[in-house]
Amino acid sequence: MTINNTKIKIVFTFILLALMLVAPMFLSEFRLSLLGKFLAYAILAMGLDLIWGYTGILSLGHGVYFGLGAYCMAMHLKLVASKGELPDFMSWSGVEKLPWFWLPFQSAPAALLLAVLVPMAVAFVLGYLTFRNRIKGTFFSILSQALVIITVTLFVGQQGFTGGTNGLTNFDTFLGLSVGDPSTKLMFYYITVAVVIATLLLCLWLAGSRLGKILVAVRDAENRVRFIGYNPVTFKVFIYCLSAGLAGLAGILFVLQEGIISPAQMGIVPSIEMVLWVAIGGRASIFGAIIGAVITNTAKTTFSEAYPEWWPIIMGAMFIVVVLFLPKGIVGTAKDLAQKWGLFPLKSKSAASGTGSLPSYASLEQEAKP
Repeated sequence: MTINNTKIKIVFTFILLALMLVAPMFLSEFRLSLLGKFLAYAILAMGLDLIWGYTGILSLGHGVYFGLGAYCMAMHLKLVASKGELPDFMSWSGVEKLPWFWLPFQSAPAALLLAVLVPMAVAFVLGYLTFRNRIKGTFFSILSQALVIITVTLFVGQQGFTGGTNGLTNFDTFLGLSVGDPSTKLMFYYITVAVVIATLLLCLWLAGSRLGKILVAVRDAENRVRFIGYNPVTFKVFIYCLSAGLAGLAGILFVLQEGIISPAQMGIVPSIEMVLWVAIGGRASIFGAIIGAVITNTAKTTFSEAYPEWWPIIMGAMFIVVVLFLPKGIVGTAKDLAQKWGLFPLKSKSAASGTGSLPSYASLEQEAKP
């Protein structure tokens, strides 16, 4: 007996939602805060999966977009905590007047909007200049890492404006609510759950739409897509900006629950870890991005608590095992096993291998004909 793929997605969505809604009944306040942070990471991972798993753009600099969104939110929280005075780190650094670029963050709606728009604007500039010049593959990955180095160096060096290596912290209220109050933390958790589900539905819709077919076609044979009348630059810039916006949104939710953001959280190592979340969960699988983000960070927390001296080695070994024995990730391997047992209908040879999508090309070529 085979199971319809759409029904599977609906069932998994409801199961995921149910698990997240009942989690507060079984987890302590500390563990629930950790889960909320991991779900914020899942939002970023879904956006990263859209550009890497579906479009074939390997970004090793998504920590920048996450950090920019988080800093935008943290700047507002810091101004509120300062109660009309200069933030403490500015006074310590000799700054006498609030910088002009801090002024918009006095408003909560402006801060929330800029936390999404600023990462998208930076992604647009980088994406347009690189994709327009047909820079891709390893070269784009190196450029994205260069962006990380430049941004982190800038934020560390401008201590009077960004807090330097310490970052921004010591927040007390958001929209009049105490950020340290358990009821407020629970509210932030449920808001994160709502955003995760909304992002999941958006990504599933995009992946299953005509746009999703074009993205897969761009990933597998960009020149062929160009020859049949589509401009890959437009689609790559759009999906890259959307992914950056989702990373900024994740940064907002992260700061509200974690209460701190520093340049270390937007560096090269965190950016590479973000790619590993998607790889472990399963490329080109939106559910895999969520599972990978939650499982990887849960394992990291568990191992670091139980084996403080050995946990980096254990995590490294886990990554090696996944790459060698589960190259399609958790979800991809589970799908292969389900197809082997006859639970899923078999895909075409190209789709099953994950290296092509010939039906998508055929439909695109048919649509492109006059």
